[in-house]
Amino acid sequence: MATHSSKEIDYTVPALYRGLKILELFDSQHRILTTQDFADALEVTTSSIYRIVTTLTEMNYLEKVAKNTYQLGPQVISHGFSYLASRDIVDIVMPHLNALRNLVSMSCHLSVREGQDAVYIYRSFASQRLSVNVPVGTRIACHSCAMGRVLLTDLDEPELDALYQHVRLDGYPAPAPRTLPELKQAIANDRTTGWVIHRSDYATAIATGLKDYQGRIVAAINVSGPDALIDGDAYMTDLKQQLLATAERISFELGSIERRSKPA
Repeated sequence: MATHSSKEIDYTVPALYRGLKILELFDSQHRILTTQDFADALEVTTSSIYRIVTTLTEMNYLEKVAKNTYQLGPQVISHGFSYLASRDIVDIVMPHLNALRNLVSMSCHLSVREGQDAVYIYRSFASQRLSVNVPVGTRIACHSCAMGRVLLTDLDEPELDALYQHVRLDGYPAPAPRTLPELKQAIANDRTTGWVIHRSDYATAIATGLKDYQGRIVAAINVSGPDALIDGDAYMTDLKQQLLATAERISFELGSIERRSKPA
């Protein structure tokens, strides 16, 4: 247990401290832990935390899965996700997207999927004269833009079939896929990379997804700018890295426990 000054010790509750530390031990790599794991982490004996573990279990903050073995219980999950669901995604994303805009000096956007369309619900507009400005409320066909393609990666093949079974794709200019098989192949590639680059009308957009606690892509963000400002592979790589790092921070606030590998 961490050391405290004498004044701080007067106001701390050791049992509460230990109970909260036990809950903090769980993460994506440690979903199931034993009472011995708790004791080792707290540097105490198992008998000294018996009542704490029992209390957490009775209150459904821990769930017993085997003898002396536990996982997080429904109370932690339901309360945590209820809080996350109560926060508007724009409120969560806004400060991160503004910070990204300031860092890269390019416009950044947030979108969600409605049917076959990516709907722009927030923009962080770059102030320089040459910039990409897509107004809030704009709808763009998912298969024809970077954020839309990212949003489609959350769908499996039957869901893509159902979504596009009555939709003609051949009326959109390149580089948009012109057939459903082409779209499926593009989405499969996008799902593997985790990001999409789309070039059109002398502008380039790089997009990636935002994940919630279930690992589902619930929204997409992008960095976009005129080709004249996006010059060279090294600069493109830096933009992609900044975008992916921002998406990871936002996804963490949305409850995601996944961690991306370091971008190439």
